[in-house]
Amino acid sequence: MRVIDEDGKQLGVLSRQEALDLARERELDLVEISPDAKPPVVKIVDWGKFNYQRTKQLQANRKTTKAAELKQMRFGLKIGEHDLAIKMDKVSKFLDGGHKVKITIFYRGREQAHKEIGFKLADKVIADFGDTIAVDQNPQLTGKQLNFVVRASATRLAAAAKASAKPKTDTPIEDSKYVAIKEKTNA
Repeated sequence: MRVIDEDGKQLGVLSRQEALDLARERELDLVEISPDAKPPVVKIVDWGKFNYQRTKQLQANRKTTKAAELKQMRFGLKIGEHDLAIKMDKVSKFLDGGHKVKITIFYRGREQAHKEIGFKLADKVIADFGDTIAVDQNPQLTGKQLNFVVRASATRLAAAAKASAKPKTDTPIEDSKYVAIKEKTNA
């Protein structure tokens, strides 16, 4: 076993018994860090302190990772073309932000007799986005609602990142007041 002491110094390759004796001598614990390595790596540490630090590190990692939020957009079955375009723009903004979007098409009253219209609307939404989205959950009818989940494809995310990384160009001020003040100071 490759043994590392509490300060991080390598003590070399020792037998299991020698490593345990060394840990007992220092009144610490012997913890296996990397069992798959050849030879396995063990560390002489205080187990309570080691476990506490590992737990804190996992909590810190959880805080920093951003889970993709699930946004929702609802369409009525009889939505107009312009209203649909506006909602599609909002969905595009959500997708560019890296969010998943759950799209819900709801049925009211007698609209439930024409479920195929909702599926056609769902297919139209998916077709309008084309290959810029990936469908995580196909359209599925549950009660009075038709739901499906979409997310941005890798090509869309790359294009959005590239667009936000472009440097902004500074344009000189061409204001007439500024030019007049500049001329007065030069005269």
